[in-house]
Amino acid sequence: MDTRHTLRELLRQVLDLGARADTMADDTPLLGAIPELDSMAVIAVITALEEQFGVTLDDADIDGSTFATFGSLHQFVTEHLAD
Repeated sequence: MDTRHTLRELLRQVLDLGARADTMADDTPLLGAIPELDSMAVIAVITALEEQFGVTLDDADIDGSTFATFGSLHQFVTEHLAD
């Protein structure tokens, strides 16, 4: 599974990013840089991550740094896939 591609597609759909999702690299800022990623959207993304990847995410594990960049979100997802 290409988790980066899957994550881009998930963000494209949940945030309605269109082609902007295609250019996301590890250093692409998310929280505070993408207007669509507000507090309600963060909850929608977390729910979508749990459904897409079949993981359960603990609220205590998630903070602002999780959504700092595409790379930090990808790392968070891959760490939870390994559990």
